[in-house]
This record gives sequence, structure tokens and C-alpha cells, in this order.
Amino acid sequence: MSTTPVAAEPMTTTPDPSSDEPPVEGGRVPRLVKHTLAYLVLIVFACLYIFPFLIEIGTAFKTDPDATANAMNPIPKTWTTDAFRRLADANFGRWFTNSVIIALFVTAGRLFFDSLAGYALARLHFRGRKAIGAAVIAVMAVPGVVLLIPKYLVLVQLHMYDHYAGMIIPLMADAAGVFIMRQFFISIPVEIEEAARIDGAGTFRVFWSVVLPMARPALITLTILSFQGSWNEYAHFLVASQSPDLKTLTTGVGGLVSGQLSSGNQFPIKLAAATLMTVPVAAVFFIFQRYFIRGATAGAVKG
Repeated sequence: MSTTPVAAEPMTTTPDPSSDEPPVEGGRVPRLVKHTLAYLVLIVFACLYIFPFLIEIGTAFKTDPDATANAMNPIPKTWTTDAFRRLADANFGRWFTNSVIIALFVTAGRLFFDSLAGYALARLHFRGRKAIGAAVIAVMAVPGVVLLIPKYLVLVQLHMYDHYAGMIIPLMADAAGVFIMRQFFISIPVEIEEAARIDGAGTFRVFWSVVLPMARPALITLTILSFQGSWNEYAHFLVASQSPDLKTLTTGVGGLVSGQLSSGNQFPIKLAAATLMTVPVAAVFFIFQRYFIRGATAGAVKG
């Protein structure tokens, strides 16, 4: 009588819960290592992103020789505010005031007109609605530089060249803002508007009193984008005006960069102007940042 040998099963050991040693394979140690490496990579990229801003701020407080000799060192050897005093003599206050006025009017205009157009494309049924919606998306793909000469010709013909109106009115509506508001309005349930109409509200009343308050995240997103876009606008202001009294921060600082002050690099005064330009936009973004992603992505999956 023969017996067939049975292969011995490999012995498996279960980790002792009372042991202080963490499991090695597929346990906490590899996961901890992966997370640590991921955070290290993110920290490196964050430092690379922040370093130019540190150079900008540090150079604003340097002397001209120090900024030229140590351009990559964000820490000044001698701290000075001379660059900011020279900016005051370069009519920087006037540039700042013009930028604030234009940014506020453009932002208010875009909030009103973009929300109206977005609601019309999302809710009102009229002939050609889909074609207009497709045209709005197509406009977003057109490079802005292509429209500079037509903008100039239109402003001259309408006698708006070299006036505040010519710098503000053409920017008071944009395709991206209409698209964002349309996508958000589509995500709002229609039943809410129908209930308001049963109570006797008209179309504009429904839009203004019912739908628009519900679009607060999208409105805040549009506020950030509109303020930032109008604050940083350069090409349109370049073709819309030529008077020194109508210069904005972008055109004024652009003149500094082109060397209108004097010879030499003039790094401190240029970067001091860039630092002051960054403060208002950064403040607006950090105040409303928690609404930004929510408003920008709301209704994105609906057409």
C-alpha cells in the first residue's frame, strides 16, 4: 500500500496586534513613505512657485547696485524704501486710481450683463438660442490680439477714444462670464422658478429676486475673474487711450519697464510697482477663495 506525499502548506503568520512593529508589506510604512514623498514633491513645486514672488518683494526694498549685483537673492543687503518714494514722483497714484475706477465699473457691469445673458441662454426659449450659445463659446477661442485694430477703429468712430467710456464699456461683458453664469443657472431646479411664476412674478422678477440670490457662488467667481482681468488688462488700454492722465497701472508700469525713467536696470522701482499691483488682486482672491472652485465648477456636467 503506497501513500501519496502531501505537500506541506506554507505557514502563515498573522501580525501580533500587541506588537509595536508596524507591518511592512502593504501596510502603514509604504503608505507613509508614499505620502511623505508626495508632500516633499508638492513642497518643492510650491517653493519654485513662491520664489519669484519673494524676489519681487525683496528687490523692491533694495538699492539699485544691490539689485543688479544680487538679482537672485531675495534678501536685501540694505533695506530701503527709496523705490516706493520714486514711484510717488512717477504719478503712480494717478495710475492706481484709474485702475481702481475701471476695475470697479467693469466688474459691476460684467456681473449684471453676464448674469442677464447667462440666464437668457439657460432659461428663455427663443429662436437661435443654441446658435448664440455656440457663438459665445466660439468667441472664447478668439485671441484678444486679433481684435485690437477693430477695437481701435470702433472707438474712434464712436468718439470714445481717449475717454473713460472707451476703456470701460467694451470690457463690461465677456464670453467667459456668460458661459459661467449659464452653466450655473442650468444647475438650478426649474421648479423653484415655476413656483415664483405661480405667485405672479414676471421673468425679470424671477431672475432678480429668486435665481440671482441662489447664484452667489457663481457671482463671487465672476467677481474675482472680472476684477483680476480688468486690473491686469493691458492691450485694450493701450489702443483705447494715449493721454498720460488715463494711464492705468499696467500701461504705466509698462512704461517703466521700457525705460522711461532713466538709464540702468531700475529693478527696485519696477518690482516695487509690481508688488503694489499684486496686493489688491491677491486681497480679493483670498477673501473669496472658498467660493471660487465651487462657483467655477457648479453645473459643469450639464449642457
